[in-house]
Amino acid sequence: MLTFLLNGETVEAEVGPTETLLDFLRERRGMTGTKEGCNEGDCGACSVMVTGEDGIIRAMNACILFMPQLSGRAVRTVEGIAGPNGDLHPVQRAMVEHHGSQCGFCTPGFITTMAAAHANGATDHEDQLAGNLCRCTGYAPIIRAAEAASREDVPDWIADSHVQAEAPYPMPESSDELAAWYEANPDATLIGGATDVGLWVTKRLQDLGKVAFTGRCSDLQRIEVTKNGLRIGAACTITQLLEAVKPFYPSFAELLRRYGSTQVRNAATLGGNIANGSPIGDGPPALIALGATLHLRKGDARREMPIEDFFLEYGKQDRQKGEFVEFITIPKQRDTVKCYKLSKRFDQDISSVCGCFNIVVAGGSVAKARIAFGGMAGTPKRATHVEDALIGKAWSEENMEAALAGFAKDFTPMSDMRASADYRMQAAQNMLRRVYVESLGIPASVLEVRP
Repeated sequence: MLTFLLNGETVEAEVGPTETLLDFLRERRGMTGTKEGCNEGDCGACSVMVTGEDGIIRAMNACILFMPQLSGRAVRTVEGIAGPNGDLHPVQRAMVEHHGSQCGFCTPGFITTMAAAHANGATDHEDQLAGNLCRCTGYAPIIRAAEAASREDVPDWIADSHVQAEAPYPMPESSDELAAWYEANPDATLIGGATDVGLWVTKRLQDLGKVAFTGRCSDLQRIEVTKNGLRIGAACTITQLLEAVKPFYPSFAELLRRYGSTQVRNAATLGGNIANGSPIGDGPPALIALGATLHLRKGDARREMPIEDFFLEYGKQDRQKGEFVEFITIPKQRDTVKCYKLSKRFDQDISSVCGCFNIVVAGGSVAKARIAFGGMAGTPKRATHVEDALIGKAWSEENMEAALAGFAKDFTPMSDMRASADYRMQAAQNMLRRVYVESLGIPASVLEVRP
């Protein structure tokens, strides 16, 4: 039996392990304000507000949020944004006053996302709303509405608390419990934020069989700053990771800002991003460039490896049955990291090429180089020939240009709907050129260059 709060009222229901909140709302509760658009977490039409045990309100995608993930939490849909007496929420009132709704299909998702941002005092409106698609291209009045609403107080009725609830499906509360359960059920599927696994259900119509949810493993949700660097629990969300790395590696943080949307970052976990082994995941190239170590666990046995060694070939990782990613460590170092993401859309899109460069120059020469890419091979992969061509040589345009030949030895990219092989190769080479140009203090970002 699942227990959670829905628009302020306690709900108890028998749910399936991979039943989505979107289906529950629309089909079992008749609450059709939450819309089904893409059904994969891209368009934001299904956005809802979720309050966790920590009291923080987060916008999330109902279409790929499994019901067990809501155990004990509070959910507000567009039907629950207005006050109990019918008073409009500031974002609702602002949307009316600024004519922010056109066809109206996207409006409920915009309202809930804006209300979550409003509750948290977030004023980076374009970032907050990057995961909400307006097919009528009415973004200008929507942004004006968000700006106007931000000047008003948060209504009292929005504050939700969590409720005590028994887990309806396996939800270990520590890495020890998870290790014991997974060793006994090695063929099961572990679910973190479900931003990837959710699509296995909504798009592939896959039956996952036995599942366990990692959302209650408190020790896997911690990020620690130690004298040796950063220790990141595998169940940490991308939102948590972004805030943790921002003071140390701002270019990595900027890459994470473009990772999915606010809704996706609020759910997706770093462990899931690594363990699924995607060749176009944005986390691994940066972690490889930073020299991160991956820590795996099976029962009481633990092992570690450089993160680049985890990815063996497309669809295959060095992970045994019943073994899971426990945490990731990033060694303490001076910030020399540059991360570049090339995609068809600037926000919330899959990378065509993602390149991360950690080039240390000392005394005018390259003392160290760790360069990694996503989208250039069947796995996230280091550019070792390019690294070797740079290390020990003067950091000059001539030597940088000479090192470009190493890309053809390191990668044989494929052509697909996102980019051709030739385009990917040229883009990767141009990213190294960009590192060099920026090292001279010349702005190279399309967001910074002005005529």
